Amino acid sequence: MRVLRGIHHPDIAAACALTIGNFDGVHRGHQAMLALLISEARHRGVPACVLTFEPHPRDFFAAQARSMGRTAEAPARIALLRDKLAELERCGIEQAVVLRFDARFAAQPPQAFIDGMLVRGLGARYVLVGDDFRFGARRAGDYAMLDTAGDAGGFDVARMQSYEVHGQRVSSSAVREALAGGDMPRAAALLGRPYSISGHVQHGAKLGRTLGFATLNLRFGHPRPAAMGIFVVRVHGLAPAPLPGVASLGVRPTIEDAGRVLLETHCLEWPASLGRDGGYGRVVRVELLHKLHDERKYPSIEALRQGIARDAADARAWFATAH
Repeated sequence: MRVLRGIHHPDIAAACALTIGNFDGVHRGHQAMLALLISEARHRGVPACVLTFEPHPRDFFAAQARSMGRTAEAPARIALLRDKLAELERCGIEQAVVLRFDARFAAQPPQAFIDGMLVRGLGARYVLVGDDFRFGARRAGDYAMLDTAGDAGGFDVARMQSYEVHGQRVSSSAVREALAGGDMPRAAALLGRPYSISGHVQHGAKLGRTLGFATLNLRFGHPRPAAMGIFVVRVHGLAPAPLPGVASLGVRPTIEDAGRVLLETHCLEWPASLGRDGGYGRVVRVELLHKLHDERKYPSIEALRQGIARDAADARAWFATAH
C-alpha cells in the first residue's frame, strides 16, 4: 500500500476509487465499506484509495476551543496512525492519503474541497461515503451536494448505510464504549479481531527489571487511549508464535503519573534466543484480550511489585482456562 502525506506527491495515482473518513479502529463497519470500495475500484480498473486525516478533526477542534477558553474534549483514540494504516493495508487498500487537519483545511468551502481535492488532486472516479458524511467548513457539505457535484465532475457517488452486528450499529463510538468498560470480547466482536496496539519497543528506566518483571515499553502517542488499565495480552513479533503476557496501559500513577501514556508488557514466557535485551527496537503488536482491573496507585514500590506478581498470576490463570 502506498502511504502519501498530502496530494502533491509524484507517486499518487492519476485516478482512483475513493472513500473518506477518520477510520478510527477500522472496525467491521469500516471493513464492509472498504470491501465495497475495492470491488468498485476493480470494476473501474483504478486503485482503491482512502483519504484520512491526522490529527483527528475532533482533536483539532477541541484544541481550538480550549485555546479560546472553552471547555472541550475530543473522543478517546482507538488506534494511532500506524495501526490504522496497517489495518487499511490488510483490508486490501492500495493507496492511503493522509492529510494534516489544520485551520486552513477546516476553513475550506465544500466546493473547493470537491474541486481541489477530489477532482484535481485525487482524480476520483468513484466516491463512497458513510450515511452521516459531512465535509467542508462548518460541515456545510453533505451527500446530496456531493452527488450533484459528481454529475458535473464526472465521478460516481454512493452512500453506504450503517453496518449492524446482532441488531446494533457498529461505530467507532461503540468500540470506544466497549474498551472504556473493559469489555474486550465486545470490542473484538465490533472490530472483527482482538483489540491491539503496535509500536517500537523503547528503552525505559528498567524499573520492571529491578522488580523482577521486565517489560516491553511502547509509547501510545495520544493523551486519551480508548482503553486503560491492566490486561491479559498476547505479544506478536518476538517469536514464531505469540507470547502470553500481562500489560499496563496508562500513566503509571505509582511511578510518575506524568500524563505520558505507556503500554508496558511483561511476557510470561521469554524466548532464550532473544537474550535479555532482544526486544529493544523491534516492532511488536500487543493484543489486549481480557481486562483484569483499572490502574492502581500503590503506596510503595514493594506494594507495586506484589501487585504485578498478582496480575501475572491472574494472567496465567486466565490463559489456563481460556478456550
